[in-house]
Amino acid sequence: MTFPADRPATWFVTGTSRGLGLELVKQVLERGDNVAATTRSTERLLAALGDGADTTRLLPLAVDLRDDTAVAQAVRQTTERFGGLDVVVNNAGYGFLAAVEDTTARDVRDMLDVQVAGVWNVLRATLPVLREQRSGHVVNVSSVLGLTSVPGWGLYCAGKYALEGLSEALAGEVAGFGVGVTVVEPGYFRTDFLTTDSLALPDATSGAYPEIAEMVENHLKLQGNQPGDPVRGARLMIEKVVTGDDSLRLVLGSDSHAYATAKVQALQATLDASARTASASDFPA
Repeated sequence: MTFPADRPATWFVTGTSRGLGLELVKQVLERGDNVAATTRSTERLLAALGDGADTTRLLPLAVDLRDDTAVAQAVRQTTERFGGLDVVVNNAGYGFLAAVEDTTARDVRDMLDVQVAGVWNVLRATLPVLREQRSGHVVNVSSVLGLTSVPGWGLYCAGKYALEGLSEALAGEVAGFGVGVTVVEPGYFRTDFLTTDSLALPDATSGAYPEIAEMVENHLKLQGNQPGDPVRGARLMIEKVVTGDDSLRLVLGSDSHAYATAKVQALQATLDASARTASASDFPA
């Protein structure tokens, strides 16, 4: 993608009332670009931006991302207000910490509706615009837990792994239309992601996994001590889009890099160990 240099760019960002999404909106507005910012509460978004923010280029939108009709309407409002669309950032999401056995059917549906179906709704509404103009950039905010898995995070990992697969396939599909795709893989950032406002927990547990219960307590205590700086993280995300960097992934955080590196090393060891036996399941030559 060639980022527009002769006019303000227009960004469509989901999940903007807190965390990386909120910081991204702040910095994009400071650049002088246009932002359509979706959130469950526009009042909370505006309060978080504060009175000092210049919101003349902001279109706050209360959207349920699970509703494809509402998403399509939000995209139409964006293009009508700003005359086009350049960058789509799928950032909306939340954490869920529980053992797989303690995860209910409703927990699964709620998580995947936001993390997967919601992203798909946004893509179906925005890709025709980007494809027609043969320019644009899609940024899907995943997690290092979309690359590696940790006990207790099974449902969250499932959603992020799905987002990783979707993003890889999408990148190949839209490259010929001049549309770039970036998957962002943050580690722990000092946002409110680990507070009970953002981190969902099961209503009840079996009690069979005391180590998971201990992990929950430790994670809640980690709040305020995460290594990632959301200001720097948002700045790097914007820089990747603005410079036209077409590499697929953006790993954010030393912890994310360490986890991802360990996963790659473990996978390489498995591939090396199975190199001689993998072909045993093939038909004979």
